[in-house]
Amino acid sequence: MASVAVALQAFKGKSEEVEETVTVSTKVKKPIVLSTWNFGIQANEAAWEVLKKKGRALDAVEAGVRIPEADPKERSVGYGGRPDRDGRVTLDACIMDEFSNIGSVACLEHIKHPISVARAVMEKTPHVMLVGEGALQFALSQGYKKENLLVEESEKEWKEWLKTSNYKPIVNIENHDTIGMIALDTQGNLSGACTTSGMAFKMHGRVGDSPIIGAGLYVDNEIGAATATGHGEEVIRIAGCHLVVELMRQGKSPQKACEEAVMRIVKLTKNRNKNLKDIQVGFIALNKNGEHGAYCVQGGFNYAKYDQTGNKLIDSDYYLKG
Repeated sequence: MASVAVALQAFKGKSEEVEETVTVSTKVKKPIVLSTWNFGIQANEAAWEVLKKKGRALDAVEAGVRIPEADPKERSVGYGGRPDRDGRVTLDACIMDEFSNIGSVACLEHIKHPISVARAVMEKTPHVMLVGEGALQFALSQGYKKENLLVEESEKEWKEWLKTSNYKPIVNIENHDTIGMIALDTQGNLSGACTTSGMAFKMHGRVGDSPIIGAGLYVDNEIGAATATGHGEEVIRIAGCHLVVELMRQGKSPQKACEEAVMRIVKLTKNRNKNLKDIQVGFIALNKNGEHGAYCVQGGFNYAKYDQTGNKLIDSDYYLKG
């Protein structure tokens, strides 16, 4: 409940001050968790187990995204992710809490749960990002097990791809490369996590938006949180998730903020004479009142929402229609 005091001056032969109190009711919808794509349903289940016990949003998002990270059937995240063009599975992840603490890893090999390594970077090092061999060394020092992440099906796809080596990722399949998750807990605090195996058959060493705070993920505990999925290069180009949160700071709803961010990508893509049909970018956003929104370049992107009404998969609205 919020009260707004308005001082009114009236002159009726004499001055008098009248104080009028206007009461505005704002009900915060919490807890709530959002995550990208249909594997977000299972991820949300794990996150909700934390949230319903009044746990931290930070713990919820880490627990949630670990589910697809560990699933060998998921081809764009963690164990089972598609390899780069050299046949190496490299993973990226970042995490951000309500205090603006951040941790990130990029081009990490052999570790099934990069999101937990990213959290360890946040909590146990003076840095915010570790990459490549250094990230692997750190993970091993923290007790994480070195594993072969290239599953048989991904290896078969890679060997088939080598016959032509034509790098043109299929929209909503090979470039829906992320699970991003954002949550608001019962204490009213926000956190987010983002994890991926990146674009299929990318150049070795390629890093997209997912481990970059402000691009693939951003959290401002005073305002809201956002995460992105799709063609990472396009998200980085506009510092996408930071943009979405800043638009919410300016008073836009989560939905309108996501729409404006997508329109920035649309405009820049057209200015560069690129074909919009070759890319997909989607944003989801959540504000401090538990209001949410989503928008993407073209159809096919969906996201999962879990709140007191249940766990639902929602098709995002999109720009390219007809």
